[in-house]
Amino acid sequence: MFHSELCNPSMNESAPPRYNGSVTTLFPDTHPEAEAVLIRLLREAPPWRKLEIVDQLTQSVKLLALAGLRQHFPQEDDERIRRRLADLLLGEEVALKVYGPLLQET
Repeated sequence: MFHSELCNPSMNESAPPRYNGSVTTLFPDTHPEAEAVLIRLLREAPPWRKLEIVDQLTQSVKLLALAGLRQHFPQEDDERIRRRLADLLLGEEVALKVYGPLLQET
C-alpha cells in the first residue's frame, strides 16, 4: 500500500471499514481546529524533526518511569532504580543477560 493510498481513501477501496480518511480526535480537551493545525504540522515536519520528537517523548517516558520507581522503591539507590528501569524497558530476561541480576540489598 502506498502513502497516497493511505492519505486518500477513495484510492484504496480495500481499506478497513473503520478507516474514513481522517484522524480521529487525539486530544479531547483541544479544539478541533487547533488539533488539525497540530496534525498538519506533524505531517509536514521533516523526518529529522519527527525523530527528534520521538526521542523527546522517549526521554519523558523514562523520566516518568524513574519517578514512579523512586516512589515505589524509596529506599533504593539510583543504581538499583536504573536496574529496575532496565527490567521495565528491556524485560527481565534481557535485562538479566545485559546487566546481571538485581542484587539484593545488604
